[in-house]
Amino acid sequence: MMMKVLLPFLAVGLLSTPHGELPDLQIGDAMPVPEHRMMDVSGKELSLGQVKGENGLVVIFSCNTCPFVIGSNDSEGWEGRYPELAALFAKNGVGFALVNSNEAKRDAGDSYEDMRVRYKEKNYAQYYMLDTDHVVADAFGARTTPHVFLFNKDMKLVYKGAIDDSVESASGVKENYLSNALRGLVSGKAIDPAMTRNIGCSIKRKPHEH
Repeated sequence: MMMKVLLPFLAVGLLSTPHGELPDLQIGDAMPVPEHRMMDVSGKELSLGQVKGENGLVVIFSCNTCPFVIGSNDSEGWEGRYPELAALFAKNGVGFALVNSNEAKRDAGDSYEDMRVRYKEKNYAQYYMLDTDHVVADAFGARTTPHVFLFNKDMKLVYKGAIDDSVESASGVKENYLSNALRGLVSGKAIDPAMTRNIGCSIKRKPHEH
């Protein structure tokens, strides 16, 4: 049975491959590549800067294939919480964007067409964007699916890490890290914790060409 996620201090271990060359965004850092355009499932090319709300933007690196996202025999996965979270964020003037950076799995479930199908099947209610050659994931230093980055209205990072503390089931959640961060953001209160441990599958990057 999948071990219950203990955050924010549980090590990712074998679930994510370390990428020493990737940046490590810190709280207060500006959003990287806000003008870089990606293809959304709507068929429009959009940048993250274009989809932010008046109070900010949350970016979740996600996919169609990781059991931490889609679930497994032992786990509900986080994907089923996306629609409710998207509605909560929209209500509070914060944009919500899913980004699929699994470039090495475009032929194995993470193609643009696969994304469009899943968007409809799972009743997604937010942007779902194709990150070609994992440009955005590399700029963010995103490691896993999922990996959450919440930015304020000035596009400065205020929270990063996990959605909550129970990948197994929504009913088992004791700490709603992301929704609590949203409430802190819109109320002007300190976000605590501002960073938690991201848990999930490693983003499937293509090998660098030399």
